[in-house]
Amino acid sequence: MSKSSDQEELSAAIASIAGALAAELQQSSSPPFVDPNADLNAAYGIDSLARVELISRIEKQFGARLPEADAIRAATAAEMAHLLQRSLDPAGTSKFRGASKQIHTPLDAAQEPAGASTLLDVLDWHVQHAPERNHVIFEEEENSAVALTYGELRQSASRFAAGLHHAGVEPQTAVALMLPTGLDFLISFFGCLLAGTVPVPLYPPFQHTQLEEHLRRNLATLSNCRASAMIVFPEIHTAARLARFALPGLSLISTPEEILSGPTTAIQRKAAAEQPAFIQYTSGSTSSPKGVVLSHGNLLANIRAMGQACGVRQGDVFASWLPLYHDMGLIGAWFGSLYYGIPLVLMSPLSFIAHPERWLRAIDRFRATISGGPNFAYQLCASRLDSEKLAGLNLSSWRIAFNGAEPVSANTITAFCRRFAPYEFKPEAVLPVYGLAENCVGLCFPPPGRGARIETVSRTKLQLHGIAERIPPEDPDAYASVSCGRPLLGHQLRIIDTEGNEMPERHVGQLQFQGPSATRGYFDNPQANARLFDGRWLNSGDYAYLADGEVFVAGRMKDVIIRGGRNIYPQDIEEAVGTLPGVRKGCVCAWAALDTREGTEKLVVAAETRL
Repeated sequence: MSKSSDQEELSAAIASIAGALAAELQQSSSPPFVDPNADLNAAYGIDSLARVELISRIEKQFGARLPEADAIRAATAAEMAHLLQRSLDPAGTSKFRGASKQIHTPLDAAQEPAGASTLLDVLDWHVQHAPERNHVIFEEEENSAVALTYGELRQSASRFAAGLHHAGVEPQTAVALMLPTGLDFLISFFGCLLAGTVPVPLYPPFQHTQLEEHLRRNLATLSNCRASAMIVFPEIHTAARLARFALPGLSLISTPEEILSGPTTAIQRKAAAEQPAFIQYTSGSTSSPKGVVLSHGNLLANIRAMGQACGVRQGDVFASWLPLYHDMGLIGAWFGSLYYGIPLVLMSPLSFIAHPERWLRAIDRFRATISGGPNFAYQLCASRLDSEKLAGLNLSSWRIAFNGAEPVSANTITAFCRRFAPYEFKPEAVLPVYGLAENCVGLCFPPPGRGARIETVSRTKLQLHGIAERIPPEDPDAYASVSCGRPLLGHQLRIIDTEGNEMPERHVGQLQFQGPSATRGYFDNPQANARLFDGRWLNSGDYAYLADGEVFVAGRMKDVIIRGGRNIYPQDIEEAVGTLPGVRKGCVCAWAALDTREGTEKLVVAAETRL
């Protein structure tokens, strides 16, 4: 049989698998559509979560492993078949290169760059003390990785800075980075700093078939930060040129490879602690973009405080799949590892989406001690991974398992601990945390090694009166609330009512904060800044209460649904509906809509079924 015939057969087989999955999703007795060249999302209704199931079924049927990033982005069954054929070809097997299980021991905590005032100082300190030490080990695919040393990062970033200078990019201007998680991002980010520009991380497009739409959504952000240049990956370079027609100030659109191919003259602008290190955008798809300006001083204060709270020590290894365009991945994982000289095992978030077990395998393989992610990542691993994929897994090295960036669920914590107890995961490793981009990333941490503090309070009194009264867990009215610990060293918070009065403990109110990690404000957005600042305090936008000095977050202020005199937090409704038989956990959305006849809010819930 010819290679083209093989390709056609594989395409038809994968289209059949996709059709069967689509029939299940749409509760139909027959596949709605079986066409190898039809769009998996538009024609089959297979979204990103369903795609995980599709990849799993394909791999199970053919006994092969698809390349994660490409499989997640593949638009059709025919494209999936092409990837599968490559995976079945023995010549296509990849090698584990440049990195090994034996990772250099990090520096003693006493030797940390305590005198550094900028991120550039931190990198230069490590280059001076240990240029050959592995800084990042990037897992491109399972059993295929490449290492980047401190010296290599510094050298490549210096070449990148020279390339920007040669291209005419002026210091103190914004440079947008629309790059996937990988070594190019690391080099480009520090290259921008060395060139004296301000990097602006933007999330890259998920599907290559939606490039133009993705770029249009980001035009407001590019306009707000007044970007003079945009660095993109090759696949979107042509489409990105559309932005230049809408933004006359955007003088350069290029790839990291093109920038690095320029002159090699060393360039390094001096930076100061109070100068912006980068701008983190928190929204922009549904409202005006808000760019949080974070200085070098803000970042180093946050990193040092988080390191002290976690008890970072010699021998720690950080493993992360978190995207570098998000504050938890950028600051918590990368900058934190950089500062303390901890090896960072990095993988693409697309790898995690396609094969969640790869996160856990990386922790085992590299004996990582620190790792984490949003609540959904723990729920996904607890509910979606069968024992076959976890055979031989050992999580005994994992001592800090932080859970943050979205509401922390007591049920998820319990389910994860129970599911991975046979794999030597320790419940005391769980570290529920609270933070926000306006304070770099972290604000509240519990003590490490304690495990999650979960208390049960009266749901009725919480919703009707905003009082967190403790009741026994077996009470039908019991609601499980998770502590996120105390403010980081040097930071303060308070809970206030609508009049600005400080609330006593166990009373829900608006959470405000201040400290050395707090931003000076949003970039060029006076209206948002007026809402952010209350004198010397900053508004978090969250409801919370204090108990024994620890923070229990109730929910986002803008998301609260008022129904029958009760304050209902949508995540509670979504979690409860997700436990119903047949409902896909994590695929529920609750929100408020105006009841025009009654003049009140009504509760709306959308839920996907397992059928």
